[in-house]
Amino acid sequence: MQSRLHTPRHALALSLSLAFGAGMPQISQAQTAPDAPAPASAAAPLPTRTLDTVVVTGNPLGSPQIAAPVSVLSGDGLVLRRGSSLGDTLNSLPGVSSTYFGPNANRPVIRGLDGDRVRILSNGGASMDASSLSYDHAVPIEPLIADRIEVLRGPGALFYGGSAVGGVVNTLDNRIPRAPMEGFSGAAEVRFGGAARTRGGAALIESGNDRFAVHADVFGRDTSDQLVPRYTPVEDGEPLARSSHVRNSAAETRGGALGGSLFFGSGADPAQGRVGLSVDTYHSDYGITAEPGVMIQLKRDHVGFAGEIKLTDGPLRAVRLNANYTDYQHREVEGDGAVGTVFSSQGHDVRLEVEHAPIGPLRGVLGLQHEDFDFSALGEEAFVPETRTRKTGLFALEELAWVGGTLSVGARLERAEVDSDGDADPLSPKFGAPVRRNFWLQSYSLANVVPLAPAWSLSASLSATERAPTYFELYANGVHAATGSYEQGNTRLPTERGTNVDLAVQWKTDTDRLRVGTFYTRFSRFISLDASGDQVDESGAVVAAGTPESVPLYRFNAVRARLYGVEIEGRKRLAELPWQLDGTTQFDMTRGTNLSTGEPLPRIAPWRLKLGLDAARGPWTARIEADHAARQNRVPDTDRPTASYTLVNLSLSQRINVNQADAIWFVKLTNLGNERAYSASTIQTIRGLSPLPGRAVEVGMRVTF
Repeated sequence: MQSRLHTPRHALALSLSLAFGAGMPQISQAQTAPDAPAPASAAAPLPTRTLDTVVVTGNPLGSPQIAAPVSVLSGDGLVLRRGSSLGDTLNSLPGVSSTYFGPNANRPVIRGLDGDRVRILSNGGASMDASSLSYDHAVPIEPLIADRIEVLRGPGALFYGGSAVGGVVNTLDNRIPRAPMEGFSGAAEVRFGGAARTRGGAALIESGNDRFAVHADVFGRDTSDQLVPRYTPVEDGEPLARSSHVRNSAAETRGGALGGSLFFGSGADPAQGRVGLSVDTYHSDYGITAEPGVMIQLKRDHVGFAGEIKLTDGPLRAVRLNANYTDYQHREVEGDGAVGTVFSSQGHDVRLEVEHAPIGPLRGVLGLQHEDFDFSALGEEAFVPETRTRKTGLFALEELAWVGGTLSVGARLERAEVDSDGDADPLSPKFGAPVRRNFWLQSYSLANVVPLAPAWSLSASLSATERAPTYFELYANGVHAATGSYEQGNTRLPTERGTNVDLAVQWKTDTDRLRVGTFYTRFSRFISLDASGDQVDESGAVVAAGTPESVPLYRFNAVRARLYGVEIEGRKRLAELPWQLDGTTQFDMTRGTNLSTGEPLPRIAPWRLKLGLDAARGPWTARIEADHAARQNRVPDTDRPTASYTLVNLSLSQRINVNQADAIWFVKLTNLGNERAYSASTIQTIRGLSPLPGRAVEVGMRVTF
């Protein structure tokens, strides 16, 4: 993580760090938003001291050089990029798309993998929500509060378990303060407009001294039905009346947090560290695009603990402990106020990391992670029984500096237990008798970063991962309203098993950067939800095609699969005076194939190309970009091709220093040509109802004092 030393009035300025600064990849393979302009040399600097950027996610040793490809959003780049959801904020980062179930329920897709293969974290702890179960379930993380978001592209199973075989998204905030501070400080952000006509804001305040620090924040966001270019919605293959908005897509979101930390030790002490605790709540009422008149009332309460001890001698150098408890519920409310289905989950996770003293050139960390997750769904649309999931993992990472660069080797052993309670009412059989499945999982990694020349580096990584089937892949049996299908689990599913290779070359100077990377992933067992070819009624009985109320039957099966792709990012300084001009480019492509059937894997984003021009002079910055997505023809028989599109976006911002406050205001114009576009990552049943946002203007300001 980027370390900052704050003056009192900047203790909350984490989200303003770098001032558009670290535009592209560092040697560590960490890169901030590639379209964030670099600061103009005449801009007034913040009275802070910026240290080396260090990636937190997947890097417990804090190494400046890591082989894993990680994108980082922070500072003003994050302020300009924030969307109404986590998926919307990260969409179009290299290798990242979004499930896009309308503007409210968006979950990141990394290199074509989504659901339980992408781990969503908050300050390193599991989110523990129901967003991986269904596309219409939102991720209860508010981008307005985030100081920093890190996206690990590729397997993160070594550190975070089998649910991270595709990647990791880690949202970082300061709800448990990480460093002492003096006096009072705060920040506030407001924004209005956009295609969803957002009215939102957040406020933070912190105080403390060299022994303690406290934090408080609140946020709120209201949106209306999202505006889109005029189109003809398609539902169940039938056209509806033409419209210029996405139906039932409005939302109201509220939340806040209290937290604090105690610090101990000082410069000469053999032990230094901190312990901290936070409590937070998140509420959101939002419409379901697939079901007009139906609203989801979501509530998540969370308690987090973080502690760390740093030692200067002895066999240990650091001990870190993180623990989280989450209570999550969302209710699906019909238009008449009746509650249809209630989804609930409670769970906790504990993570312990112990860093040992160097053994010659060898550095390393050992870790233990445990998770408990209880889930229930009650109501007419419940298609999964009550379940309990328990996971315990041991992992180790060792790093060696040698003549060939920086070599790291890691291993993880994990046990997963997934239990079903079966039918709650024996007189209404649906899920069968109680079932227990146990899985032993192994993951391994080998990586190396080689400095080829002063400006060049080469990174390579090889990993083998395993993932246990989820509770819904094992035990689902019912109509899934969000997908318009009958989903049937398979209690005999084996572990999902894959091998991944990443290779990248990187060139970096003070002003110019280029990274070219490629990856190849092969699954000997890939858990896929495939169409059976049958039509069934709500009880699961096979019926003739065209029967009223019938839906297609989909089953979870283990198949062979392959994914591969290319990711390219670059920045070139074009001029220095009077305006500092930088050109940027970004290209990514992912191909996925079900090797058992020969069909393409579903919901894979097409190749995408983004070209941008950044201009900066003094406190002013501006950007114009063209974002092109190709036509996606590689789809399975159950899907349809998605047309290509090109979106043009503009932004202008200014930094202001007034007395004891620093501020940035901005205006963004998105989809300048008001082009109608659809996301290939969206499930086919909702794609025709929810185009991407139309032309819109958004304004906002963030003030730090």
